[in-house]
Amino acid sequence: MTKKRKAVEDAVAAESPTIVMEGMTPTDHLRTSLEEVKNYEGVIGYILRNSTSAAIDLKDPSKLIEYAILSSSALEAAEELSETFSLGEVKNILIEGKETRILSLTVGDNKISVFMEKNADLDKILKRLSQF
Repeated sequence: MTKKRKAVEDAVAAESPTIVMEGMTPTDHLRTSLEEVKNYEGVIGYILRNSTSAAIDLKDPSKLIEYAILSSSALEAAEELSETFSLGEVKNILIEGKETRILSLTVGDNKISVFMEKNADLDKILKRLSQF
């Protein structure tokens, strides 16, 4: 096992609020946090995208296109509403349906959407992803 993998596993096991390893970019840290969040109870999956890459991890990959469209639309709608009503920078947006929720946020150049069941701990997810 590599030192990097061991450090990640130890941090996830301890639910460490931050993982600092040499040579990792902010996006790498974000991906590590999303891997942890993915294992939280009620989390269905996530989409992380920036100008150079995208990472998608869903429990039901057959809905990939639907989730990608929803994610993109939610973030665009939040930006348009913020601009239209002069709300300033949007920290996050939460969309709740009958059985599921989507949390979308921007961290640096990264756009993140986390899909979850209604029982998922939103505060825990936000705390983990908002530290960057």
